[in-house]
Amino acid sequence: MLSDLHTSLKEVFGFDQFRSGQEQTICQLLKGDSSLAIFPTGSGKSLCYQLAAIKLPHLTLVVSPLLALMKDQLLFLRHKGIAAASIDSTLTAEQSKTVMSEARSGKIKILMVSVERFKNERFRNFIQSIPVSMLVVDEAHCISEWGHNFRPDYLKLPAYRDELQIPLVLLLTATATRKVKRDMAKKFDIAETDIVQTGFYRPNLDLSVVPVSAALKDKKLIDVVCEQQGPGIVYVTLQQSAERVAEYLRSKKVNAKAYHAGLPNDLRQQIQSDFMQGETQVVVATIAFGMGIDKSDIRFVIHYDLPKSIENYSQEIGRAGRDGYLSYCVTLANLDGLNTVENFVYGDTPELSGIEYVINSIKNESQNSQWELQVLGLSNDSNIRQLPLKTLLVQLELLGVLRPLYAYFADFKLKLLKSEDDILSMFTGERQDFIAAIFAYTSFKRVWGSPDFDALFQNYQCERSRVVSALEYLQEQDCITLETKRITEVFAVNSKVLAEPDLAMKLHNYFVEKEQKEIARIATLVRFFELSRCLSHHLAMYFDDVQSPEVCGHCSVCKGEVAQLEYSSLVKWPDDTEVSRITGTLVDHLAEKTSECSLLERKITLSQENISRFLAGISVPVFNRYKVRKLQGFGLCEHLRYEDIRNKVRSLRAIESYE
Repeated sequence: MLSDLHTSLKEVFGFDQFRSGQEQTICQLLKGDSSLAIFPTGSGKSLCYQLAAIKLPHLTLVVSPLLALMKDQLLFLRHKGIAAASIDSTLTAEQSKTVMSEARSGKIKILMVSVERFKNERFRNFIQSIPVSMLVVDEAHCISEWGHNFRPDYLKLPAYRDELQIPLVLLLTATATRKVKRDMAKKFDIAETDIVQTGFYRPNLDLSVVPVSAALKDKKLIDVVCEQQGPGIVYVTLQQSAERVAEYLRSKKVNAKAYHAGLPNDLRQQIQSDFMQGETQVVVATIAFGMGIDKSDIRFVIHYDLPKSIENYSQEIGRAGRDGYLSYCVTLANLDGLNTVENFVYGDTPELSGIEYVINSIKNESQNSQWELQVLGLSNDSNIRQLPLKTLLVQLELLGVLRPLYAYFADFKLKLLKSEDDILSMFTGERQDFIAAIFAYTSFKRVWGSPDFDALFQNYQCERSRVVSALEYLQEQDCITLETKRITEVFAVNSKVLAEPDLAMKLHNYFVEKEQKEIARIATLVRFFELSRCLSHHLAMYFDDVQSPEVCGHCSVCKGEVAQLEYSSLVKWPDDTEVSRITGTLVDHLAEKTSECSLLERKITLSQENISRFLAGISVPVFNRYKVRKLQGFGLCEHLRYEDIRNKVRSLRAIESYE
């Protein structure tokens, strides 16, 4: 087997030898052992599933968190002659149909999807109909609540794996502490002997922390950029910062472009392509840029703003120097942006009243011990952002309140591409009767028709899943065009657990603890930057690499430059009377808007938390619904730390009187 693997490595991928950990991981998989591979960023994690996939008999299903990551890997695979595809939101109906047809026929070896795709009724019907050899979870730290980028939908992957009866799993990540590593392995029953972890330390990365005030940061940035030869990335926190810093670099004759999630998709792709081809030297980017960027000669990564965590920092600097040559990782550090990073955390903590609203919605809307959910509507009504709402629902699953049954599209529309008679002539017997029943219970308005699933069940006794499968088949045969929207999730409800009196408080405490944990993670990052001992060694130790040298000799601390981070200037509070006046405007605005609510809409009370978020410039659903962000004073205190704003709000009697 080893000689065969080396032959494929050379002939298919063009590599003469495996990197550390790759061969061990691939051999484990081909023996039938699920594995967890923890390699540093840029160390070839993807090859583990790519080479194994071409040796396995059936489809390899890859779950990836970012569309850009999928597209980059697909280009690589196709260049190597490996049949690979994705099912994602950028595909047309015709393209999706082609991908599914080729996967069914066995033509495609690797299929890439997002974790959210599993909620798609049509996708689940499709994937259950074909054999899958291996499930690959890229960026697998998203599975762990102890990880830095926990995504609640990832917690469902073990159940999806069992449901689809996929025999083999490969988890891939670059950033796993000991706790995260154990958590990931436990969720997929991966033996400790099948965890492959290579050293985290990379001797060619020169880490530096440079304390600098806001007034001098641009000057220091251009100095660092001009000292370097070759391409680089400058990371910032906010989209507007990316635009401003890129413009500043261009004014200094540096070929730089901004990259962030607010740009059109085709422009982002062009910027990335120009950077990969060497036509752009510097990309000034938010964290939206970098995942899957396999450019080996990035000579520098500069953090213009504080990263979100040590994990984010390690991922971002890991994009430098993948060719093994010396590369510089410079953090231009002060405490000015601390509040911005923290505010991302505070905005995601639901209020107790919002959690109570969700629980009461489940109680009031359940029928026959089942509850149907559409996330956007519940997010607006509960005033909980969509991501923390999804986290809340996962916690309700873990507590035994909810059990996911299935998801379906509330709206199905079909358009005939052939006449009904021509379509029916393709079938005989009961199958012809079944298709005829679908058409009989489809209400057409001009061109498009909507099937009535309830009527089909009552009059033909056919389950919804069979109708969906039939519609999918008709689309594959170019008989109809099918459109779907408004995904609805259906849960079984355990009324006994739902009725527990302390349920809402238990869930609220979970979110408060999570908030405190994330704030502590940011504090850990600041402490790391202020270390008086080797940065490289302590970064490796954080990720459970005990083999790194205690003194690297080339980080800023080893060079005798210990950083002490400070604020650029004294942070000033607005006058208390101004805060009270602005808050009064907010109270009046919401009172006017909520008085116009229909009886079915929930009227959001103006809590201290909502006032604090308004002053901090943190948006929540109720602010979007009632156009609060356009009010004068939104973000009045955005330069201050949220905990301080919250304490100020509590202390002002004028504000408390509005409670």
